[in-house]
Amino acid sequence: MQKIYLVVVGKIKKSFYREAVAEYVKRISRFAQVEIKELAEGANPEAEAEEILRAAKGYKIALAIEGEKTSSEGLAKRLKSVCDKGEEISFIIGSSCGLSERVKAAADWKLSFSDMTFPHQLMRVVLVEQIHRAFMISSGSAYHK
Repeated sequence: MQKIYLVVVGKIKKSFYREAVAEYVKRISRFAQVEIKELAEGANPEAEAEEILRAAKGYKIALAIEGEKTSSEGLAKRLKSVCDKGEEISFIIGSSCGLSERVKAAADWKLSFSDMTFPHQLMRVVLVEQIHRAFMISSGSAYHK
């Protein structure tokens, strides 16, 4: 079974965000095993970099505002391509300070969801929903409209 890691800096404090993430992780579980690696916040992005790079495995996708924008179908195509190669996938969300240049340089793909800035807790929910949607698109499901 496909393995997906969410390498995230910081914890989710609000229960409604935790519940939403848990619901989408449950939905993804029919396609892939998801492991969330919550890392402690550092003083700055560079202080967090080493732990992020140790935790990230396989094909690394860093969420970065300057990254490439894509559609849900584009994400599905990219994930399917990586999954078809049997690679593990790590999605990386930095702290509110952002990601260090070292982490961005180590990423196989820098992905941007928008030019806007989102709260990190909410971004985790949006990310797992889009991962679920990508698997549903790849499976030919009517979920994606």
